[in-house]
Amino acid sequence: MSFWDRLKSALSSPDEAARPKRLDYLNEALALERQGDFTAAITSYRLGLRDNPRDPRILQNMAIAFTKTGQPDEAIRHYRRALELDPTLTGAHYGIAFLLLKRGENSDAAQHLRAFLGRPPKGQDADRWIGHAEATLREIEDAASAEGAEATGTA
Repeated sequence: MSFWDRLKSALSSPDEAARPKRLDYLNEALALERQGDFTAAITSYRLGLRDNPRDPRILQNMAIAFTKTGQPDEAIRHYRRALELDPTLTGAHYGIAFLLLKRGENSDAAQHLRAFLGRPPKGQDADRWIGHAEATLREIEDAASAEGAEATGTA
C-alpha cells in the first residue's frame, strides 16, 4: 500500500488508538482509595455511576467510601441501591449490617448478617469477616432474647 493510500485510509477511518478512551472510573476510584483520598474516590465513583448507573460494584464501593468519610446515611442509601440491583452482594450485606447496628436498627442488621452468612465470601480474610459476623449476630440475638425475657417478666 502506498504512502498516499495509507494516509487516505487513516484519515477516512481513524485508528482505534487515536480515539479518546473512556476512563475506567471504578479503577481510578479504587486507586484513589488506596492513596487515602476517599473524597476524590467518591467523585470518580459518581462519574462511573453516570456511565453505568446500574453497576452494583460501583454503588457498593461508593458506600464504603461514604462510610470512610463519615457519611453513614449516604453509605446506607448506596448499599441499599446496590442490593436492589444484586441481592447476593455479600460485602454490601456486611457493610450495611454494621451501619444499621450503629443506628440501633438491630433487627435489620441481623437480617443482613444472616444474608451475609448465608453466602459467605471465600478468600484469604474470609474467616475473619465470617467470625466477626457470627459473633455480632449472636450478640444481637442474645440481646433480643434478654429484652424479650424482661418484657414477659421471665428474667
